[in-house]
Amino acid sequence: MGEVQQRQRPYVPARTLDTEFPLIDSDPHIRRVLRYARREDYAVGAATAAAGPGLMLVWERFAPSYVGKGGFAPIMRLAGVIGLTAGFLQFYNRSIFRFYGFSENQREREMDMREMVDKVKRNEPLYGTSSLSPYMQGVASRNSRYAGVWLHIIPWFNFVNHEQHGVDTAKYYQQAERELEAERTNTQ
Repeated sequence: MGEVQQRQRPYVPARTLDTEFPLIDSDPHIRRVLRYARREDYAVGAATAAAGPGLMLVWERFAPSYVGKGGFAPIMRLAGVIGLTAGFLQFYNRSIFRFYGFSENQREREMDMREMVDKVKRNEPLYGTSSLSPYMQGVASRNSRYAGVWLHIIPWFNFVNHEQHGVDTAKYYQQAERELEAERTNTQ
């Protein structure tokens, strides 16, 4: 009776999808997705955001609504909010699909390798630290893993640092060892 048994919860590994390009991260933190975005992502997001209000102006020009003074402004504000939301989701989706390997991701793979190897060299945790328990980190990971695929249905983002990203992190440590060895041999 004096000894409390700790129940071990099973680890649920990330599912690996068969994609054309290599997986970088199956559950990237929102900051990484935004930081790794390309200029084209910003351009497509801005164009998507401007499309809603732009179409409203065009429709008003060719088929006037005759709502009177002050009637068109609320419609434009609503179109602007919807456009900004759609633009951000389009921008985010283009960036996160590269993490999943759904589209060309050479630049992001190089950025990921550089970022993680630098963290290894500084002896920092690869994916940051979290105040959550390992169980809650796993729950957060399972809830947001590959969430970008369903972003158009339910916008769901990863705000939790955890270690469950569906990739073998040994490649970062091996690359760091190679670089440190090369630095050591160059200084001698």
